[in-house]
Amino acid sequence: MRIMMIQPNYHAGGAEIAGNWPPSWVAYIGGALRAAGFDNLRFVDAMTEDLPDEKLRLILRHNRPDVVMATAITPMIYKAQETLKIAREELPNARLILGGIHPTFMYGQVLTEAPWIDYIVRGEGEEIIVELMQAIAYGSDQRDRVKIRGIAYLEDGKVVATPARDPIADLDKLTPDWSLYDWKRYIYVPLNVRVAVPNFARGCPFTCRFCSQWKFWRRYRARSPQKFVDEIETLVRDYNVGFFILADEEPTINRKKFTALCEELIRRQVRVYWGINTRVTDILRDEAQLPLWRAAGLVHISLGTEAAAQMNLDRFRKQTTIEQNKRAIELIKKHGMVAEAQFIMGMENETPETIEETYRYVLDWKPDMANWNMYTPWPFAELFEELGDRVEVRDYAKYNFVTPIMKPDLMDREEVLKGVLRNYARFYMRKAFLEYPFIKDPFKRRYMLGCLRAFMKTTVTRRFYDLGRVHVRGTQLEIDLGFDESRVLTPEQIAALKEQKVLHADTTFGGAAPGIDPEEIKIQAENPLNLPLEAASVNPGSESETRSA
Repeated sequence: MRIMMIQPNYHAGGAEIAGNWPPSWVAYIGGALRAAGFDNLRFVDAMTEDLPDEKLRLILRHNRPDVVMATAITPMIYKAQETLKIAREELPNARLILGGIHPTFMYGQVLTEAPWIDYIVRGEGEEIIVELMQAIAYGSDQRDRVKIRGIAYLEDGKVVATPARDPIADLDKLTPDWSLYDWKRYIYVPLNVRVAVPNFARGCPFTCRFCSQWKFWRRYRARSPQKFVDEIETLVRDYNVGFFILADEEPTINRKKFTALCEELIRRQVRVYWGINTRVTDILRDEAQLPLWRAAGLVHISLGTEAAAQMNLDRFRKQTTIEQNKRAIELIKKHGMVAEAQFIMGMENETPETIEETYRYVLDWKPDMANWNMYTPWPFAELFEELGDRVEVRDYAKYNFVTPIMKPDLMDREEVLKGVLRNYARFYMRKAFLEYPFIKDPFKRRYMLGCLRAFMKTTVTRRFYDLGRVHVRGTQLEIDLGFDESRVLTPEQIAALKEQKVLHADTTFGGAAPGIDPEEIKIQAENPLNLPLEAASVNPGSESETRSA
């Protein structure tokens, strides 16, 4: 049976500025299928190759796969639906399967809008896809699909969702197949090396209200550090990967395992650099461990600082303070790592003063890098329940972190974007002329100048922050946000949409996901694994110098 996996050709001008990223779902889903005996696999990265629809159509026509799979985060959903529609037009008898966080929760709307899709995989896909593919191979999927947990489909025009499948209990049983990628296409621009995005842990024990990853994964689990480092060694040795970023929401919460991961990388002398996203509180908790992190090759830490006002931090349920944000950045920089601060902009209470306030904070905190991300009201996140009546833009293609979706009370969306772009220009001009060239650490100076080149290149090509929509008319900036007007709703349409239950997000996994008490989460985050440990006995100075050569 011929199986084709496709990454839809969607671009937004966000993370792509640092290079092309190999979509990790391909390795993990493909590896699970290969381990189950499905060997005829092909991956088409329409996004990295920027394939036009007609070229993709020719690839499908030539290969004639029996099954076509695609994935979709929210801004990618329309392109994913279009991709599978092309597959349906070329392959009337093929089985078409869609996975990812958006269809997991919005399967009703997706199947209603794209009835050519045969199956939606809901949640972690490795075990579900194997069972579904076995049924397809036996020709019994339409008869037996009601027994397969974790899928949704149409039957007689009605949406059917089977009961949820339990989260994968043992992540060490994952068998990623990294051979599916054309590795020369995946380059991390700041270091000009190949890049990978492996999974060390899944889930998040925190319940930030603007986020939904904790709902998708449902339970926090981490892999064996030794087995994970086996995987990193494979990536470095067999595929010449020089940088990886953990595809984890919260890799450091299990302090014992994360420390063991760092120690194992040092023990085996794996020659690779890497980056993570993590929480401010973990940096403060693990201050004594930061030399170990750097000695293990960790060079870039992106922090969920999120807001410059404590009111918004509390509203987001971040469980951090402004003072903690500044201290965490200081500690990361002190130990030779890149500190990146993240801000969420464009809430309904945004004003020119609050945008300016974030710039004053970056001047005070002095992060190496800063990102101003537009608030994206995921329709399956808790904060959407509070703001839903105000979210008139339902054009999901623009839910991309670089387009203001909410209309602030005291500003136009275009003014929010102008304010954010002004912050970027001032911040990185300052870094380019006054800071990056004068960094004493040779490796960090090279790294930051590489990041600057990536920013400059994508600014010139107008890909950064989707600058193609910004036009200069005399001394004025004119912005066309490019919303699909048919997806910008009136208050009456929003009210009517509420009555159409099938189009709503199902965040309960069919009742399988229990309600989550924030206080229980707090207790979990303070379990004994997170108590301070003695600093590991390494010589971070000599190791860091060796790795930075």
